[in-house]
Amino acid sequence: MGDCIFCKIISGQIKSQILHQDDTAIAFKDINPQAPTHVLIVPRKHIPCLAASGDGDELLLGHLQHVARDLARTLGVEAAFRLVTNNGRGAGQTVDHLHYHMLGGRRMTWPPG
Repeated sequence: MGDCIFCKIISGQIKSQILHQDDTAIAFKDINPQAPTHVLIVPRKHIPCLAASGDGDELLLGHLQHVARDLARTLGVEAAFRLVTNNGRGAGQTVDHLHYHMLGGRRMTWPPG
């Protein structure tokens, strides 16, 4: 956790364009956006990936979904956005801290890649 970039953003060691923060989650703009709206939604609790979440994390995981909903409204993409989490290197996860990508502002294609 000591070298986790998201933990450093959460603690304020690394500056970021924060769009939301509360006691359990933080959301900030992605530095390498893949859509006009690209926000990372991160729990303050360090969980390496979704598969590593525990049975007691249901409220936290649900809260992250609500943060995404509220941000989509605030950012004007509520009618069409994608919420993605990658689990493990094979799925494209590059930071070992659970996070959701909220993408919007352009047409999303399927399959995603």
